[in-house]
Amino acid sequence: MERPRGRQTTVPAMRRRADGELAVQAPFNLEATVRVLQRRSTNRVDVWEDGSYVRVLSMVRGLVLVTVWNCGSIDAPDVRYSILTGPRSLGAHSAIKRTLTRVLGLDLDPAVLSRLPESDPILRGTVLSLRGMRPPRFVDLFESFASVIPFQQLSLDAGISILGKFVDRFGEHLTYRGRRYSAFPSAETISTAEVEELQSCGLSLKKSQTLIHIAREIHAGKLDERMLSRMQTSEAMEVLVKLPGIGPWTAGLVLLRGLGRIDVFPSGDAGAARGLRSLLKLSPQSNVDEVVQRFGEHRGCLYFCCLGASLLAKGSIRSANPSSL
Repeated sequence: MERPRGRQTTVPAMRRRADGELAVQAPFNLEATVRVLQRRSTNRVDVWEDGSYVRVLSMVRGLVLVTVWNCGSIDAPDVRYSILTGPRSLGAHSAIKRTLTRVLGLDLDPAVLSRLPESDPILRGTVLSLRGMRPPRFVDLFESFASVIPFQQLSLDAGISILGKFVDRFGEHLTYRGRRYSAFPSAETISTAEVEELQSCGLSLKKSQTLIHIAREIHAGKLDERMLSRMQTSEAMEVLVKLPGIGPWTAGLVLLRGLGRIDVFPSGDAGAARGLRSLLKLSPQSNVDEVVQRFGEHRGCLYFCCLGASLLAKGSIRSANPSSL
């Protein structure tokens, strides 16, 4: 039997000791932010466990398993992190803080979400329930592409299943307190993978070819996030849709969930459109694209609001609105 590409490491049992603090402006809802980042609780990489966010990060000197929790409240957050295993140098701490700030949207203005009802008052109840949620981001550009491409023309649950197999096969892993935690596969790893290996995870031939091409472009430095970050959103969109296998929907989600462009609402997203129709109580005849434009440069927050509303309905997120408890 072929051995998986990912390495397996066993580490000691969990500690609950803060190694550092994360700067955050109130309000901040860690649970809602992580749940929207996960999309589904079966996410192999972004884990919500015992009121904490747990994630394996790939650092220069190896894997780091970190946990993040809020010692305070939504309105008075005291967000701390602990390095469960891995490098503890000042450089490692600095890199961990930068990554967690990005992933959890801690550098974004929390008022952005609260302003949505100004464009449509019907959102008030949902926004109150999600109070303090930040638009989260994927760790890097490759993770952004690889976390979106498997979902092309598939349901969210089907995409999550394929992504889980992809992570199991190509990611590195840590066994900690009897549980396996997974790092997201790197561009370098996928750049040398065979198409058939990706297909064995459930990816189609075209998606497998696209993902390998993207991995090679990123690993070679030909596709660079810093370059994209300097571009206007429209310009970055033009660059991305020229890539093989990347259309406006994929490019939009990469910009929104990867680069933090909250002025993007992914076009052609049937699931987001259904969620928006339900959330805003729109008629079947309503033009969703026209409705989205009313929210201007913050329209991308609608995507997270729709996803958050769905997770609230499933009970995956506890309401932050005291009147609904």
